[in-house]
Amino acid sequence: MDNPGTVTPDRFPAQERLADGAQFIGGRLTKGTSGRHHAVVDPATGEDVYTYELAGTDDVDAAVAAAREAFPDWAGVTPGERSDALHRFAAVLAERAEEFARAESLQCGKPLKLTREFDVPGTIDNTAFFAGAARHLQGQSAGEYSGDHTSYLRREPIGVVGSIAPWNYPLQMAAWKILPAIAAGNTIVLKPAELTPLTSLLFAQAATDAGIPDGVINIVTGTGREAGEHLVGHPDVAMTSFTGSTAVGKRVAEIATATVKRIHLELGGKAPFVVFDDADLEAAVNGAVAGALINTGQDCTAATRAYVQRPLYEAFVEKTAALMESVRLGDPFAPRTDLGPLISHVQRDRVAAFVDRARAYARVVTGGEVPQGELKNGAYYRPTLVADAPQDSEIVQSEIFGPVLVVLPFDSDDEGIRLANDTPYGLAASAWSRDVYRANRATREIKAGCVWVNDHIPIISEMPHGGYKQSGFGKDMSTYSFEEYTQVKHVMFDNTAVVRKDWHRTIFGDR
Repeated sequence: MDNPGTVTPDRFPAQERLADGAQFIGGRLTKGTSGRHHAVVDPATGEDVYTYELAGTDDVDAAVAAAREAFPDWAGVTPGERSDALHRFAAVLAERAEEFARAESLQCGKPLKLTREFDVPGTIDNTAFFAGAARHLQGQSAGEYSGDHTSYLRREPIGVVGSIAPWNYPLQMAAWKILPAIAAGNTIVLKPAELTPLTSLLFAQAATDAGIPDGVINIVTGTGREAGEHLVGHPDVAMTSFTGSTAVGKRVAEIATATVKRIHLELGGKAPFVVFDDADLEAAVNGAVAGALINTGQDCTAATRAYVQRPLYEAFVEKTAALMESVRLGDPFAPRTDLGPLISHVQRDRVAAFVDRARAYARVVTGGEVPQGELKNGAYYRPTLVADAPQDSEIVQSEIFGPVLVVLPFDSDDEGIRLANDTPYGLAASAWSRDVYRANRATREIKAGCVWVNDHIPIISEMPHGGYKQSGFGKDMSTYSFEEYTQVKHVMFDNTAVVRKDWHRTIFGDR
């Protein structure tokens, strides 16, 4: 490392693994070539913990070349061989689970109990899932649909995939992009967020240590404007997968269109949390606080808009505020900490500005302030509940990406569902009711890629994750994401076993 900062080995036990640089190209770590350095900052303390040289366009070109060179051999191995490699990969991840948990907590400010119980186990489970899925990528027989011909379908890998991952779940997002791509026989170049590259680099190292060939997984750590845009526009990249804001997703789509490459976009969210008047109030309150504050609210599926039917509204506001006030902020590595900082002071100030502007038209019930004392140097912000904001206001319509929940009342079921759908986003939602018919109607009519009933936030490897509307298109996880990293080829056989000499007459007539 150019400068390991002041971080202690107990907080970052894997730091020596990254001593040779923050680019992983062709199976080894190297330094960037941009001539510009960047620091990974611990958002809990504001201290630099890892300084590295950013990737330039030359690094992107080298990574794409390594992936392109590795593609024919990796695409040519049997599904069983790819499966075995991914099973070994899952085992290496399990052996290094604590290293990954601490590195993720350090760079993101997540409570260590969250990375130990959610981020890292989820990543290992995802790896094991795609190890199994690698053996089940099937074509399909279409039978004799045209005279004496038999048709069938082949599913084939696409080639080099260029992916861009966000900073809120750097380990899991790296896994969601890398695993289905390589399980299907593709090779990949991933650009993590420059704020949070540590676990993506460790992930690629673990894959190589598990026996996945050099060049199959490559990591370039640079800025979006330079490394990211160059990767998306690269003529040797056959597919682009991006997770991030809707605004940047539109830019990615614009660049990718120039080379007509396949695009996968998982973009912003503004998840509604709809509480009908027959719901279990205590369960809904607990679900709202957990769903709103997961990862300090930096989650595109987080509960951000709670619509509560009027008979429960005031009680919901009171109980939710009280529960939020009991949430413990603190050092992410402390066992009692419930909530860590936001990713940076810039993000904290952005969230605070949303709440401060909302004071002019809504009621800030609790929170809405930066804590002082021992937390003053970190990017902390107190859990915040805002009530009575107009439906068309900024705080209801825009993605805040922080520990802020907005609560609004509704009267009829029709109104509740209409309000839930009244944003440009459609990534996730939840409905709370004891009535199965009422809940079923909500799942049918709310326009979102996932609708939970009497819960909010859980995900599983076997089921897809992805959005409607301006939350993007394409799926992560599950066999649906696996198939997205393939292309379909129609193969047709003439079953007569003779060379047809009269076919041209059908097309051209007699000559």
